[in-house]
Amino acid sequence: MSQEPVLFAMALVASALGGMLGMASGIFIVPMLTMLLGIPIHLAIGASLVSVIACSCAGAAPYLRAGLTNLRLAVVLESATTIGAVAGVLLAGAVPVATLYALFAAVLVVSAWQMRARRTDNVVAAPPGERPSRLDGVYRDAGGRDVAYRVQRLPLGLALMVGAGLLSALLGIGSGVLKVPAMDSALRLPIKVSSATSNLMIGITASASAGAYFLRGDVVPAIAGPVTLGSVVGALLGARVLLAMSAERLRTLFVALLILLAGLMVLGAAGVDIVRGTP
Repeated sequence: MSQEPVLFAMALVASALGGMLGMASGIFIVPMLTMLLGIPIHLAIGASLVSVIACSCAGAAPYLRAGLTNLRLAVVLESATTIGAVAGVLLAGAVPVATLYALFAAVLVVSAWQMRARRTDNVVAAPPGERPSRLDGVYRDAGGRDVAYRVQRLPLGLALMVGAGLLSALLGIGSGVLKVPAMDSALRLPIKVSSATSNLMIGITASASAGAYFLRGDVVPAIAGPVTLGSVVGALLGARVLLAMSAERLRTLFVALLILLAGLMVLGAAGVDIVRGTP
C-alpha cells in the first residue's frame, strides 16, 4: 500500500512526458520500477504495457479534437512498423546486444541532428491546382490558424517505420522514440502532428503485446492499477502541454531527450545495461 502513491506519481510524470512527445512512457516507467522500487522486470513491463495503452487512449481524444492526429497515415505507418517488429522477433538473439545498443545510439544521434537541423516545421501544402493526397491533412496552430500540410516521401517513411519496429523488437523499447523523428524528418510533418499521430500508434502496438503478458500472469493489479491511473492523468496533462507548447520548444525538448537516450544506449553498449527490457 505504501508504494501505491509512489507508483502513481512515477507513472504520472512518465506518461506526461511520453504522451507529450508521442513516445511510449514505458521507456521511463520500466527503469523507474526496476531500479528504484526493485520490481521484477517482467512485472514492470506488464504494468508498463497496460499504462501505455491507457496513456494512448487518454491522450487520443484531445489530439483528435484539435485535429492533430492523422488517422489514415497512422494506419499506413503502423502496418510497416508491425512488419519490422515481426522481423525483429525472428532475428532476436542473432545480433549481439552491445552491437544493437551502439547501432541504436547512432540512430538516435542522427535523428537528433536531423530534427535540430530542421529548426522550423516548414509546412508544405499541395501546389495550387493539384489534388491533395488522402494522407495530407490540416491542423490548427497555437494562433488558431488552420495550416494544411503535405505528406512527403512516403516510401522513405515506410522504410524507416520498418526499421523502427525492427529495432524496438530487438531492444525491447518503444518505437515512438524513432517514429517521431522519422515522421518529422522523412515525411516532413509538423512536429505536433508527428507526436499526436505517434501517440495513437504506440497504443495499437502495446495492445498487441499486453495480451501475452496478461495470459502469462505478468500483469499484477497491485502494480498495474496505480501505474495505469497515473498514466491516464499524466497523458491528459501531457496533451494540454503539447497543445499549448510552441513547435520549436517541443522540438528542442525532443532533441534533448534523444541525446540523453543515446547516452544511455552507449552505456548499454559498454556493458552498463540499465534500459534492457523497456517496452
